[in-house]
Amino acid sequence: MLDPMSKSLLERRLTEVGDRLKALREELGVVDEQLAAFVDTADDARLRALVSETPLAGREHTEARRHADAMARHRGDLAIEVERLERSQDDLLDRLVAEAR
Repeated sequence: MLDPMSKSLLERRLTEVGDRLKALREELGVVDEQLAAFVDTADDARLRALVSETPLAGREHTEARRHADAMARHRGDLAIEVERLERSQDDLLDRLVAEAR
């Protein structure tokens, strides 16, 4: 059985993890929208580069692709952090339930 101090610490940690998860999920939604825009821009730049066959268009495509790739990496990092926090939250809930018995 949990003493009141341990239960309080677990509950506080659960609240902190929950708050962080909420913020990360919101950020992930924003990043998804930004990523879609970057990918569209890169696709458009790729088509312009193919049609125009100029060095400038090629550089614009390369730059747009870099931005899209960087945003994709950032999105992946956020998704990993969300998964890590979800596991942490599950572990804390399991401990809280197990100790309450």
